Amino acid sequence: MKEITFVTGNWAKILSARQMLEPLGFKVNQVKMDTTEIQADNVEEIAKYSAKEASDKLKCTVLKNDTGFFIDALDGFPGPYAKYVEKRLTEEGLLKLLEGVENRKACFIEAFAYCEYGKEPIVFTGVTKGTIAKEKSGEYGWFWDFIFIPEGSEKTLGCFPDDKRFYLWNTDVYKEIAEFLKNKE
Repeated sequence: MKEITFVTGNWAKILSARQMLEPLGFKVNQVKMDTTEIQADNVEEIAKYSAKEASDKLKCTVLKNDTGFFIDALDGFPGPYAKYVEKRLTEEGLLKLLEGVENRKACFIEAFAYCEYGKEPIVFTGVTKGTIAKEKSGEYGWFWDFIFIPEGSEKTLGCFPDDKRFYLWNTDVYKEIAEFLKNKE
């Protein structure tokens, strides 16, 4: 089984990576370390910068990701600033911003940067489309999970336990990563 080092302190990210990549033949190791999170308007640039920094510090090949939450009616806000907005605005504040708004389309964009030591990162991007609910629901997950309804579902992500919720995301990006890594062998 080929190994990959995923740099994250987020238990949900490591759990989803293991659920998706290990059945495809990759053992996912976790390294917790702080990296610089640059201010950029897209998650791809943030993931690339962090992956390059982690690879240079660890002197090995790494996988690093960044996720943003983009709401159509708010011109993509909060985008890559989702974590900051989560702390300041809360889901109630976000729902208030969308009161009376019919276009409730939103998506998560998840960028995975793969970086070999001494090289430039390669980015794989997954998009999970959905809508913003009119009210919070569910008991699992955190913040956005209670207001985001993924395409193909009538319930928010918060209504699904971890072992089900991760499969509601667009998981094709993991297949792309696995295919890329298999072709490198």
